[in-house]
Amino acid sequence: MITLHGLALSNYYNKVKLALLEKGVPFTEEKVATHSKDEAVLSASPLGKIPFITTGQGGLCESQAILEWLEATYPQPPLLPADPYAAAKVRELVTFIDWHMEMTARQLYGAAFFGAPALGESNLARIRKQLEESIAAFKRLAKFSPYVAGDSFTMADCSGFCSLPLIGMASKSAFGEDLLVAGGVDYKPYIKLVSDRASAQRVVDDRKAQAKG
Repeated sequence: MITLHGLALSNYYNKVKLALLEKGVPFTEEKVATHSKDEAVLSASPLGKIPFITTGQGGLCESQAILEWLEATYPQPPLLPADPYAAAKVRELVTFIDWHMEMTARQLYGAAFFGAPALGESNLARIRKQLEESIAAFKRLAKFSPYVAGDSFTMADCSGFCSLPLIGMASKSAFGEDLLVAGGVDYKPYIKLVSDRASAQRVVDDRKAQAKG
């Protein structure tokens, strides 16, 4: 049995959870705070980061590594196209969402969501420039027809559904406008589409429940 460790408030935790639910893989959940110094946590996630999973073979951390393992271990239903080039294009989109956009926007989360002091003007200007460049690049790659990579739900949607709204909300809080929308990425109908999936509904409901608790 797979155990998913972390917090339902984490978009990367939910990225993995969405993949597990889409594949119908049985799993349990264990609440673990980020940056835990517990040796049992560090044995599976050496930086104390969430999410991580434990399996019969051992622990595994980093959300994309987990998704790649899931795809290889539980290939049906697939979250990657069979064609190698098409699969690489999905991975490309994941990289743009997770690393080029979300990790840049993450610098805004403290002030946007957790009551931290606002960043200085120079930092905000730097982050805005990086985000606008990454969003323009992402727009060239994303299809939204109707899913991020095309007509099928893929790993790119596990990232997109969980992170695009955060990028939009954080940028609107910091800059007074949703930089995704301002950059021509009309992602909100896509989020609504994915929200109708049973897997996404479970992720959203569990996130809301943990936020209230």
